[in-house]
Amino acid sequence: MIANKKEFSLGLVLFIGFWGVFVVLMSPVFAGTNLLDYMDNLYNSISKNSAYYIPGAQERAGAYQGREITFAVAAKDQNQALRTAKNFEMLGARVEQEGTTLQVTGDMGRLLVGILEDADRMYHNDGAAIVAKYGIHERLVVYDWWNALKTGQDDLNRQHKFAEAKVFYDAMTRGVEPAYNYYQIEAEPIRNKAGTVVLSLAGYVFYTLWFGFAILFMFEGWGIKLEH
Repeated sequence: MIANKKEFSLGLVLFIGFWGVFVVLMSPVFAGTNLLDYMDNLYNSISKNSAYYIPGAQERAGAYQGREITFAVAAKDQNQALRTAKNFEMLGARVEQEGTTLQVTGDMGRLLVGILEDADRMYHNDGAAIVAKYGIHERLVVYDWWNALKTGQDDLNRQHKFAEAKVFYDAMTRGVEPAYNYYQIEAEPIRNKAGTVVLSLAGYVFYTLWFGFAILFMFEGWGIKLEH
């Protein structure tokens, strides 16, 4: 059944070798973790170093200092509504609650800058400062801010306050979201890991080709070929 035993054997050796290397790569031999987790942590650290947009978001939000605004926040549940109301009041807002909906009134610039200050602490892994300020787990605080900005932006759009909604969106996507997603990850400039990055990309290409040629040689050894 095997048309070319030499070619099939080469493909089989490559195929077995591929899975042998795979077992090693999935073992905790890379700083106590497997290769996938190691590379995931590395690229997260590199991307965090280039995703720090909070100062710019603070500057744009600060331009609205002194402008009073009213917007609705839709909480997920009663607990989130109570937390969010309390946190907004700590930033100087007036809050009226009806069920899980909050009507927030306050200085737009002051509120957004305050939220972005929390995001900045989170981005720099200083969760303890947020806990000390609000008495709530840091991830919960920042998630509540994200929800407040998201639903607040939606309400501002309904009010046709598109410029203000855009600033809310900017604070959410360039401040709160990166802070939450990159929390407890240490930023790493790519220049410090340039060799590792190049090696990983080259290794990925080589390893992919390795598997491809293993399959190719095995199939051709069987006598299976693609023809026009």
